[in-house]
Amino acid sequence: MAATEFLIRVLLRTIRYPQKVSDEMDEATRKRMQQRAELLSREMSRLLQELEQRSQEESGVSWGAPLFAALQQWPFWAIAGVLVLLFGLWWCLRKRRREPDSRSGEERSSIHREQVEEAEEEEEDSDDADFLGRFFEEHIQWPVQDLATECLVVKDLVGDLLRVFQVLLSNSFFPALQPAIGVGSAFEGWSPHEDDAVYRLLVPLQAPRGHAFHLELGTAGEMPARNSCIRVELVCTCTRERLAGEMLCFLHHPEEELRRNQDPSLLCTLCTGSYLDVRKTARWFHQLVKAAWLVLPHLSKYRLTLLPSSRSCKFQVTKDDNKSLVVEMVFGVQQGNSDIFLSSQATEDIFTPSTMWSESCAVAEVKFFSHMARKVPHDSFHLKCLQLCARVLVGTGFSTYTLKTVVMHLLTTIPVSGWRRRHFLLRLQDIMQYLRCCLEEKRLDHFFLGNERVPEKIVLPPAFQTAKPLNLFQRLAQDPPTQAEALREFVELRDRLTRLLIYGY
Repeated sequence: MAATEFLIRVLLRTIRYPQKVSDEMDEATRKRMQQRAELLSREMSRLLQELEQRSQEESGVSWGAPLFAALQQWPFWAIAGVLVLLFGLWWCLRKRRREPDSRSGEERSSIHREQVEEAEEEEEDSDDADFLGRFFEEHIQWPVQDLATECLVVKDLVGDLLRVFQVLLSNSFFPALQPAIGVGSAFEGWSPHEDDAVYRLLVPLQAPRGHAFHLELGTAGEMPARNSCIRVELVCTCTRERLAGEMLCFLHHPEEELRRNQDPSLLCTLCTGSYLDVRKTARWFHQLVKAAWLVLPHLSKYRLTLLPSSRSCKFQVTKDDNKSLVVEMVFGVQQGNSDIFLSSQATEDIFTPSTMWSESCAVAEVKFFSHMARKVPHDSFHLKCLQLCARVLVGTGFSTYTLKTVVMHLLTTIPVSGWRRRHFLLRLQDIMQYLRCCLEEKRLDHFFLGNERVPEKIVLPPAFQTAKPLNLFQRLAQDPPTQAEALREFVELRDRLTRLLIYGY
């Protein structure tokens, strides 16, 4: 680490504060720097070639091998790449001069001089690190999509649709729809899909009149519960009927009278047996979207394309300029007053029964990132770190959820002031080291279960707060070959990140 910081200082001071020399010396210096840059370029090419050859060796050992030892020094490679890439910048800036300190040694004590020099050095180091962070911000090819603006567009569009739904359903016994909550990476401020983000919103469902929802969580001890159900129960409305005369009680009126004078109950429309059916609910939402689109004139500027999805309502909106947005509405029922929902979102299982709902932390996650956005400095790079690492996950066995969990843990252990632009490389290194340690120890704890560092603003069910930490890497502990493969993929992951830092894409 000390060597890395020293190289950063040498690099940036050479570029930003070149010494005052004559024109002849400038040309000589330029030639020497040209030769050094070419030497570094050749050395980098050699190292990268060795990386490619070693990564193709099927029989290589992933830990303790020269490849891993070289990868441990990836910050040095990034700095070497910066030196080559910034050579032209050095030539443009070489005329900048450092102003000499006008104060003489006789005018201040040696103690005061040392304090001033230390303060100046700290300020220069801070400026150097910020300059390097700014360079990477401009050097790396980031997605051009404006997530914040498009999230607002999507929320307004879905809000308009839901208001039409509420009018259409005002006298029915379908679930009562609550305002949508933006969830997923796009609403957290980053996207693993680069310029092809999916804008996901969760629409909370409440039981309609004369009905009640009962949440039946999955297997005892399994958290978050994947195989949960929402049981629908009819409740007596006789008192309400006498007072307001607004509906007939489903329990105490003859079926013939109910069929003749009142819409069918939820049990007869979106349920299978006594349980709310995910697929029936998704088809119902698709029909609502098509109906609402026709009665909203301002949506005529968009072209609607419904996309196949059995557990959500997914559609593509195309603007006049042929730019498209993919929107996905999932449905959920809130657990008490917490930020945990039973959600229709698909799980990792190959086949999930239509009456099964999974316990989702998506609302808690978006609240966490919103909370951190208010605490971190204005130039925080925590989302760019997440975005950059997600880019190199493609084709590996690591999920974006694993990466997000690592970053959430680090955001609550590293001071928020340590996520500024100047700390970009250090935080990337922390993310990779944290993931490597988790792989070696075969343990990565779920962020919201039994974690005392979860911000108080996030409301969790009591069972989440008292639960033992859940190991997301349990499969690695049970299957040594899986762990070995994960460690090999981690080496490839670091290799990709190194290349991305050097080349910018």
